[in-house]
Amino acid sequence: MLVTFVAKIKSLSFSICMAQLYFLISFGGSESFLFALMAYDHYMAICQPLHYATTMNHRTCMCPAIAIWIGGFVYSMLHTFFIARLPFCGPNEINHFLCELPPLIKLACMDTYFNEVLVFLLSAAVGGSCFLLISTSYAYILSTIMKISSAQGRRKAFSTCASHLLIVLLFYGPGFFTHLHPSSSYSMDIGKVISVFYTVVTTMLNPMSYSLRNKDV
Repeated sequence: MLVTFVAKIKSLSFSICMAQLYFLISFGGSESFLFALMAYDHYMAICQPLHYATTMNHRTCMCPAIAIWIGGFVYSMLHTFFIARLPFCGPNEINHFLCELPPLIKLACMDTYFNEVLVFLLSAAVGGSCFLLISTSYAYILSTIMKISSAQGRRKAFSTCASHLLIVLLFYGPGFFTHLHPSSSYSMDIGKVISVFYTVVTTMLNPMSYSLRNKDV
C-alpha cells in the first residue's frame, strides 16, 4: 500500500489484491483473538492475583498464541477463497485505499448474497465471541476494582487496563461497522474513513499503549 502511494501506481493485479486481502484479514483476526487473550490475562492479574504465576505460565501462553495465529490464517482463508471465486467483469476500480471485503463484493458482477451472509456470520462469530470474552473479563475486573478500599489501589488497577480497553474500542467499533453493516446501505466514503481506525490508528497507538508503562522503557 505504501509503495502504491509513493510510486503513485494506480493499477493492482488480481493476485496481489487477494494477497493484500488475505493478510489484512488474517492479521486483523489474529489481533482480535489476541485482544481476548489479553483481557483474560488482565482478569487473572487483577481478580486472581495469587494464582496468576501458576496459571499464566509459559506453556499456557504459548499454546493460545499459536492457536491465535492458526485461527487468524484459517479465518482469512475462508474469506479470501470465496471472494476469489467471484467474477469481476470490469471496470474494476476499487473505491478504497486497500483491497477490503465490502468494496470487492460491490465490484462482483453476480449476486453476492452468499458472500455478504458469509462475511456477516464469520465476523459475528469471531468478533462477537472475542468481544463477549473481553466484556465478561472486564465486568469481573470492574467488580473487583470497586471492592478495593483505597482510591490509589483502584486507580492503579484501572490504569493497568485503560490502554488495552481504549485500543479494543478503537479496533472493534470500526471493525463491526465495516463487516456487520448491510451492503445495501454501506457508504464507501464513510467506510474508507472507518477503515483508517482499525488499520492505521490502532497500529500507531500500540507502541504507546503497551510500552510507555514498561519500566524498561
